[in-house]
Amino acid sequence: MKTKRQSKILELVQKYEIETQEELSAYLEKEGYTTTQATVSRDIRELKLTKIPMNNGKQKYAVLNEAREQMAEKYVRVLRAGFLSMDMAQNILVIKTVSGMAGAVCAAIDAMHIPGIVGSIAGDDTIMCAIRTVEETSDIMVHLRKIIEQK
Repeated sequence: MKTKRQSKILELVQKYEIETQEELSAYLEKEGYTTTQATVSRDIRELKLTKIPMNNGKQKYAVLNEAREQMAEKYVRVLRAGFLSMDMAQNILVIKTVSGMAGAVCAAIDAMHIPGIVGSIAGDDTIMCAIRTVEETSDIMVHLRKIIEQK
């Protein structure tokens, strides 16, 4: 019963904009599942559902992967908004940003978990990324350029 209920919850949160546990309980009831608030709460936790913002300013439950995709889009927007140029010095990637945006762009790049980047540090308008090899530095530059230029 638990597996079927949790499958139904996943289906419901992907189909509807469910904002509260009470709403989720109501949808489950319509589908023939009688639950308590504690059960719904436990299911949400076990399914690793999270709340993500909607365009109307409210929040809805979403599967963690969907939330990650939305966060990835935010990181890309930050990267695009702050990026000015990049160059390499051996295995160091130097990224120039709009003044004051290096920290945000650096955090976005870190959050993207780009393979090959060992670590990064930001100043006011400059980011330095330590890359494992010179070859990987070139590859990462191509990768970042594609992200920045894609519409």
